[in-house]
Amino acid sequence: MTSAYYEIRHVIGFEETNLVGNVYYVNYLRWQGRCREMFLKEKAPAVLADLQDDLKLFTIKVDCEYFNEVTAFDEMSIRMSLADLTQTQVEFTFDYVHLRPGGEEVLVARGRQRVACMRGDNRDTAPSRVPAALVSALEPYATRSPSLAGRA
Repeated sequence: MTSAYYEIRHVIGFEETNLVGNVYYVNYLRWQGRCREMFLKEKAPAVLADLQDDLKLFTIKVDCEYFNEVTAFDEMSIRMSLADLTQTQVEFTFDYVHLRPGGEEVLVARGRQRVACMRGDNRDTAPSRVPAALVSALEPYATRSPSLAGRA
């Protein structure tokens, strides 16, 4: 796993599990969204102001691959990294890590999410450049060294 990630911590509740007792798969996707939202709040608040104006962040692709099960009251670390950045799109990776007692970390799932930046009203939207504030905020979380110059 890379050390260049933005992290949120989460303790799993009963409402996130299925009848068998493990985490229901859709919750991993919810956690991706939550991690992305908290990143914007903490690291790119100017983008939140743009979202109140006419910027839209459309999730155009999402996936998650599962390796191990987790259950209620397990502590999780959801770790988001920048995988790709183009002029109008951003792709994130998410590592879901079970934080076990004693400091052991177990990768339980890995996900990806691709987001397109658009501007305009709901009837007339057009692709838009990734905002400079977002490019700047994402730079420390790149899993490789994408060329960020000239993108914003």
